[in-house]
Amino acid sequence: MKRKIYLNMQPLAEANSCFTQQFSQYSANNETIASHGASGRVTAKPVTARLSSPSFHGAAMDGIAVRAADSFGASDESPVTLDITSGQAVFINTGHPLPDGYDAVIMIEHVLLANDETTGIIRAPVYPWQNVRKVGEDIVATELLFPSNHLITPPDVAALLTAGCPEVEVWKRPRITIIPTGSELVDLRKCSVIAPGKTIESNSAVLAALARNAGADVSVTPIIKDDYATIKKHLKQAVASDADVVVINAGSSAGSADYTVQIIGELGQVLVHGVTIMPGKPTILGKIDNKPVIGSPGYPVSAIISFEQFVVPLLKKMQELEQPLPITARAVLGRDIPSRGGIEEFRRMISGRIGDHLVTVPLKKGAGAITTLTRANSILRIPASSEGETRGSDVQLELLRPRKQIENTILCTGSHDLCLDIIHDYLKKSSPYPMASTHVGSLGGILAVRDEMTHIAGSHLLDPESGDYNTSYVRHYLEDKDIALITLVHRQQGFMVQPGNPLRIKSIKDLARDDITFINRQAGSGTRVLLDHELRKAGLEADAVSGYNLEEYTHMAVAVSVLAGKTDAGLGILAAARALSLDFVPVTEERYDLIIPRDFLDLPSIQQVLSIISSDEFKKTVEAMGGYSTRETGNQIL
Repeated sequence: MKRKIYLNMQPLAEANSCFTQQFSQYSANNETIASHGASGRVTAKPVTARLSSPSFHGAAMDGIAVRAADSFGASDESPVTLDITSGQAVFINTGHPLPDGYDAVIMIEHVLLANDETTGIIRAPVYPWQNVRKVGEDIVATELLFPSNHLITPPDVAALLTAGCPEVEVWKRPRITIIPTGSELVDLRKCSVIAPGKTIESNSAVLAALARNAGADVSVTPIIKDDYATIKKHLKQAVASDADVVVINAGSSAGSADYTVQIIGELGQVLVHGVTIMPGKPTILGKIDNKPVIGSPGYPVSAIISFEQFVVPLLKKMQELEQPLPITARAVLGRDIPSRGGIEEFRRMISGRIGDHLVTVPLKKGAGAITTLTRANSILRIPASSEGETRGSDVQLELLRPRKQIENTILCTGSHDLCLDIIHDYLKKSSPYPMASTHVGSLGGILAVRDEMTHIAGSHLLDPESGDYNTSYVRHYLEDKDIALITLVHRQQGFMVQPGNPLRIKSIKDLARDDITFINRQAGSGTRVLLDHELRKAGLEADAVSGYNLEEYTHMAVAVSVLAGKTDAGLGILAAARALSLDFVPVTEERYDLIIPRDFLDLPSIQQVLSIISSDEFKKTVEAMGGYSTRETGNQIL
């Protein structure tokens, strides 16, 4: 099949308008359900009360029922005695029916009873219907209980039952069928080993969860291989079923094996192929037999954004559920974010409060970077008319977490270390202060402290002249700031190599061999500084190392590159090598410190961090990973 181009790419607003207009009257019909289980559903018709509540005049409190007129004139000076034996007053409990002929209740606390309870003295009158719940005081039979399109809440269920409505007519939950496609996909539940070239299918699970959160009933088909006839057959079956909406995942792009757009066009109509958003550009919006059919992109982040923008609003509209407006906040941008003009970009962000304002930094981008969705607490939408945002600019965020949680977030920027993940876990278990780490290298962390864009920076920058770590850089770049430099760990750095070290890499000099490829860390990282120092000591130029300009941003990313066979060696920490069962060739032990402005040391969140790293439990957990020493953990260098 020939490679296709996007047929009629449209901006997000226009694509949404086109799709919405096509299905503006589309609904999931209605059904009658038991009121006991109606919470979360939406009324399809007005609901009127069958019964009044209360259905009788009842006592609002414990006391005696009386005729109000018999109490008139009672006072401290002229108390009135009521004869209980004659029926002038009657004992009554809260909620019990008021006996005929009585029109008020006197609280038992306001009655002085005789020892034999035959009389009661009162010192204040009551007015007619005082302390009485009258018939229909809450609900009157035949009155409107709820209008059409009302979202039923848990208290509403009590109102329905109290009003004598055992059943209620609601909009049906829309039925959605999701069809995962891809010959490379495997179901994790059906295999224990993932063969090379195969990918675990996860999109259908996350899309199904989004659909259920939108109130839909979901059906997911087995994985369908990338075959034109097979996909067409299953799509026809899904449309012919009782599904109200059909989503076919993957195959929506313009590749030579992407059949979705052609099949939708043959069976029905393609409304939109391509939306100017990133991620999510390959989205297909179509209809077959007057049913909405959506071609969802294959990359996870693209699939989720596409689903959130088009499918979730449709599912909610079919039930007359309101789509909530996003909660927004202003923040100062901590890093430049370039963007392609003509494309609206959705960037996942990490935000936290520093001083009296929010600071926000971007997570790595990429349609397949699913962790950006799990780690982000906010979103920055960059309009199609913009070519990006500059560091220090005031931007508007959409918040993905409660505002208080975001304000409590500890921002940690700088060098990557596995100990930061342990701190984050301890914080989540013992405090309201989550920690969010972004990995920009040690120097990047120091500059973030300088620019007041982070609470903490992790650093392991070697000073080749003194052999010390971090202090000279802090004094140079942060000379105008009052800084605390606190040791977190000492750790082993060395070459991570394939199990068994088949290429017999023993020292830095081996990197110059023609048969070895290397993976480096980014400029400004402590590991990069260490490598350059070791190369100079060995008399080697950077050009002699094959792969010197290939960069990764974390120790684990370097380890994965070696494990996957993309490269032969990478400089990193022993704990990362052990995590992936790689061999390790030691190079040096280094000190990894936390850089914290002294103004932050008294913050409850930073106090929690310092308490954690000083604990024996934390130190034992760290040392158990291997390659770490906590002999100076918590010591203040500056």
